[in-house]
Amino acid sequence: MNELHLTMFLVKNKIKKMFMLFLVMSASSIIRVFVCAGGCVHLCVCVPCSYDRGSTYNVYVGKKQLIEGMDRALVGMCVNERRLVKIPPQLAYGKEGYGDVIPPDSILHFDVLLLDVWNPEDGVQINTYHTPGNCSRKVEVSDYVRYHYNGTLLDGTLFDSSHTRLRTYDTYVGIGWLIAGMDQGLLGMCVGERRIITMPPSLGYGSNGDGSDIPGQASLVFDVVLLDLHNPKDGISIDNQVVPDNCLRKSVAGDFIRYHYNGSLLDGTFFDSSYSRNRTYDTYVGKGYVIGGMDEGLIGVCIGERRRITIPPHLGYGEEGTGTKIPGSAVLVFDIHIIDFHNPSDKVEISTTYKPEACETLTKKGDFVKYHYNASLMDGNFIDSTYNYGKTYNIVLGANQVVPGMEEGLMEMCVGERRHLVIPPHLGYGERGVDGEVPGSAVLIFDIELIEMEVGLPDGYMFIWNDEVSANLFTEMDADKDLQVLASEFTDYILRQVNEGKGRLAPGFDAYRIIENMFSNQDRNGDGKITEEEFKLKADETSHDEL
Repeated sequence: MNELHLTMFLVKNKIKKMFMLFLVMSASSIIRVFVCAGGCVHLCVCVPCSYDRGSTYNVYVGKKQLIEGMDRALVGMCVNERRLVKIPPQLAYGKEGYGDVIPPDSILHFDVLLLDVWNPEDGVQINTYHTPGNCSRKVEVSDYVRYHYNGTLLDGTLFDSSHTRLRTYDTYVGIGWLIAGMDQGLLGMCVGERRIITMPPSLGYGSNGDGSDIPGQASLVFDVVLLDLHNPKDGISIDNQVVPDNCLRKSVAGDFIRYHYNGSLLDGTFFDSSYSRNRTYDTYVGKGYVIGGMDEGLIGVCIGERRRITIPPHLGYGEEGTGTKIPGSAVLVFDIHIIDFHNPSDKVEISTTYKPEACETLTKKGDFVKYHYNASLMDGNFIDSTYNYGKTYNIVLGANQVVPGMEEGLMEMCVGERRHLVIPPHLGYGERGVDGEVPGSAVLIFDIELIEMEVGLPDGYMFIWNDEVSANLFTEMDADKDLQVLASEFTDYILRQVNEGKGRLAPGFDAYRIIENMFSNQDRNGDGKITEEEFKLKADETSHDEL
């Protein structure tokens, strides 16, 4: 009886390629197979022609497509298992042998490595090995998904990976854009879920493979992590996380909003945050200044509210993304905190929190007022307080010494009265704010108390007479009687009238600056002295404020 090691014999005899297709592939061969438990016999085995040829021979096990000894030897093998098979002649080619290649009564030796196996009745096998704690939505037919994958053959040979391209695979599910096995295997997944999807060739690339990395009749294994999913019919979703108990006003289209946000993808990947810039994002809403989903999600919010806005890509950055941080077709998740908002048509809101019983003399333009205040932003962040300095803040109303909103809030107020002011930015510090103190476009909150007031002069006057004006006014000013009034004579005279109660300077201003201005207006030729011809009272010339 001949004992034949076919691999050695074939090297010596250089058999024809036709014959190699079956016998050599069965002998010193790579077999692509996975045998089911229990030794199922109707299995399709992919048998490579040889290590040299690099292609497979496809055959069913247990259906007499192989010699009986090989049919028996393959049953029970695992993928990547290697066996040395010795087949007696009665289970091989018997007394006849096979032409001039295998002599009669030859014992055959096979070196077999199993790589793949499937059954015509096989479907997609799914093994989920990580499920996220929160799964609010699962993939359905017609959803659009973004996922990463590693694709291997059943023996572990890698044929493709989205990770190596540093880009997710993005596609619709269940409408034929994918191979059938992947279309089925992605259904029911949650964002963040990881699963292994194994599919037979009938649900993969079939008998022809992909023409390059995937051989024909190959089972495929995909290790998938789902990063994102949405449906083209999706709108934004809003999860209100914190809503203040006291919400007197909600945002509407046309409002200007200041808010903080953290932006991430649906799988939790961070892409941007206003907190990292230590500055709110400031914009109009409902007017197209931001992406459509954010424009919609910022409507109807309260100051101090926190909400999560989930935005599908068609209401975000679309198929193109931003090119760097946000990939194409990405669902966006924004956790936002509303700091404040206003409308350009807003006026100062004035609320009187306390008014004394005796409240007859009210402030007006030109009055000199002293008041205390506590200042903060709409979100409660402290700005400043006069109480910290132990002194009042003193201004002349109507002299543009404070923001317009504060001027308005101090008008028609009596001493001892307290008010709560809400000042929109266009009546406060505007778009620029105050560096290090007040953010740009910030709504201001002032709690004020009027401590003291001094009635001002009539509009346009910086000095008035309390008594009748002397008919010899110029002569009285001319102390040295040289028919001209110097600056020092003019200053001394005006101060003396004020001290004697005969005249009043406008309160809240520097007395010497007022007198200097009065003198300059009278010194018409600018020679540093006033002559009698130059000297005129305000009643005589209304274009000047002096006297």
